[in-house]
Amino acid sequence: MSTNTETKTSQPERSRAVFSNQDFELIRVAISHYLQQIKEQPEAVKYSNLYHRLGRVV
Repeated sequence: MSTNTETKTSQPERSRAVFSNQDFELIRVAISHYLQQIKEQPEAVKYSNLYHRLGRVV
């Protein structure tokens, strides 16, 4: 009698991507528009850095 059992590997499964490349571009455009509205506020630096990091993803 043989049983069909799956063997588990020691490595975890690769997680699926949450965002597509198109999503990153949409988020980047949205941040760009938002940056224009808050350009005089201190938090603009954080959004500017995020904008540039998203540019490296695509």
